[in-house]
Amino acid sequence: MASVIRAFSAYHVCRLTGLSLRQLSYWDDTEFFSPYYASENRRSPFSRVYSFEDVVGLRVIAILRNDHEVPLQKLRKIAERLSEYHPRPWSGLVLYVRGKDVFFKEPDTKRIRKVGHPQYNFAVALDNVIADMQSKADALRYRRDDQIGQLERHRNVVHNAWVVAGTRIPTKTIWRYHQAGYDAPSIIRDYPLLTPADISSSISHEQRLVRKAG
Repeated sequence: MASVIRAFSAYHVCRLTGLSLRQLSYWDDTEFFSPYYASENRRSPFSRVYSFEDVVGLRVIAILRNDHEVPLQKLRKIAERLSEYHPRPWSGLVLYVRGKDVFFKEPDTKRIRKVGHPQYNFAVALDNVIADMQSKADALRYRRDDQIGQLERHRNVVHNAWVVAGTRIPTKTIWRYHQAGYDAPSIIRDYPLLTPADISSSISHEQRLVRKAG
């Protein structure tokens, strides 16, 4: 997993897993699934930041909920049982499903058994979620040619702030770097998704706003 993006906003998690922001917030508030990187004040910007392992685990839960219709209350009980074997069981254990029953591979014996039952059994493996999430996460690194050098803003992206098209990087952030004396290559080292054209457009945009304010 070392080659994939290591941190994801809730917005990106929704894109990758098919879950909603409301679900992520509710599961965090009820301590069913909390992000690996989380601040105590969940109302602050970027207070919920998810690891790649979180994304894998949430995708597994989404498959169980949406494809196999396993009730959330049952998933809560399963999580409690599996936490005895791994602190983040949804991504740390090999899971299987048959009907609405969830099975797991015991880390010690490597044998498959139903969660909460002593007998060993056989079940159908879940999709290879890690490979699927890695492929989709990699796709987040790429932008379309027509987005290069362009700016945009959307109501649900960074509180409607102007950002570089195809990213969640605010133009104000690039402007602050520019004011601090950073040149384009230095900014790109911190934000590899950016290009010189993106930086030039962002600086020009912020300069126009400054002139209007003056």
